[in-house]
Amino acid sequence: VTLRRGPRTICVLNVGGTRYAFTREVIRDFPLRRVSRLHACATEKEVLELCDDYDRDRNEFFFDRHAQAFVFIMLYVRYGKLRFVPGVCELSFYTEMLYWGLESVHLDSCCQKRLDDRMSEIGLDDLSEVDREQWLEKMRKTFEEPNSSLFAQLLASVSVIFVLVSMIMLCASTLPDWDTAKRNIVEEHSLSSRGLKPSLLEAVCIGWFTAECTMRFLVARSKWDFIRRPLNIIDVIAITPYYVTMAMAQAGIPGAGLGVVGVILRVLRMMRVFWLMKLARHFLGLQTLGLTLTRCYREMVMLMVFVFVAMAIYSALAQLLEYGLDLGMQNPDYASIPAAAWWVIISMTTVGYGDVYPVTIGGRVLGGMCVVSGIVLLALPITFIYHSFVQCYHELKLRSARYARNLSVEMLQ
Repeated sequence: VTLRRGPRTICVLNVGGTRYAFTREVIRDFPLRRVSRLHACATEKEVLELCDDYDRDRNEFFFDRHAQAFVFIMLYVRYGKLRFVPGVCELSFYTEMLYWGLESVHLDSCCQKRLDDRMSEIGLDDLSEVDREQWLEKMRKTFEEPNSSLFAQLLASVSVIFVLVSMIMLCASTLPDWDTAKRNIVEEHSLSSRGLKPSLLEAVCIGWFTAECTMRFLVARSKWDFIRRPLNIIDVIAITPYYVTMAMAQAGIPGAGLGVVGVILRVLRMMRVFWLMKLARHFLGLQTLGLTLTRCYREMVMLMVFVFVAMAIYSALAQLLEYGLDLGMQNPDYASIPAAAWWVIISMTTVGYGDVYPVTIGGRVLGGMCVVSGIVLLALPITFIYHSFVQCYHELKLRSARYARNLSVEMLQ
């Protein structure tokens, strides 16, 4: 393994003789694609595909590139503004940008104009492939990064509205009066003048989500990575039942007669509730929560192991003390270990519904020990998760501030 595994391991980037030192965690989330890809390299061969040379002993990566140009690129990484190096050809600097994974859209507008003029002078107006890549990158940012432009913010606002409307429709469809209202509308064969037909509103929401998902798939850099993302899988699963139901209705197959298939469709339809996770793209708090859970999965697994081990021990003891000893006071709520496990989990988390409780002296002593140990076990990994949450929040806040600065410049221009 070429990259050392410690989170505080120092990685040195040597660009044209100028050395930059970063921790491995910074390399992983580095804004420049070529640098961030170094984190995933497992062999020296993979490393050398991204850089010109590598010193294993010093953990130093060598790039035979323009040192001054990289200084200006690092200023963009820090402050969010990318401009040409004075005295350096615009096309040469643009080549450096492409090498590090940046596009012309990352340039300030004045420098973008200089680059366009320079390309026009030497007859590069027909660079359709470059223009296409720039357009795809801009569209990707529009759909994936709501703060990247004014249009992206508008699109994100509309998407949030449709998510909320869809959730309200989903909740309302479970009310007892909802089916009666739908039957009355069908029998009357007309729209009420006071509002839209519920099925029409649902069709509009589904149409929007379908169009959005299709566009994000078409402009995705890697189609396979797009398909593997959990949120995109949820999108497809939640959208599909609507089209299946409509196709069956057109074929004259009643929904009530579908049996198991109808139950599966209803279950999949309920997965629309996960569309609320789409709001994570638009709200810093939800983004911080998702990033924290991703980085702290080891601590979360450790927490689950603590809880399950304690559940196994306390549920077995509770079943024995309350029911298994047969001392003339058997508690039927503890007739089995799985039944006792329910009491253990609500006691360890200090919820205590009161539906199940011990009646013997031994069971009550065990209950007290269960509550105290539950508090201690749950508190142990919380410190690590808290520090990771604070770090993720500051990282995302800095990135959001950088986008806000770029957006302010765009509005002024």
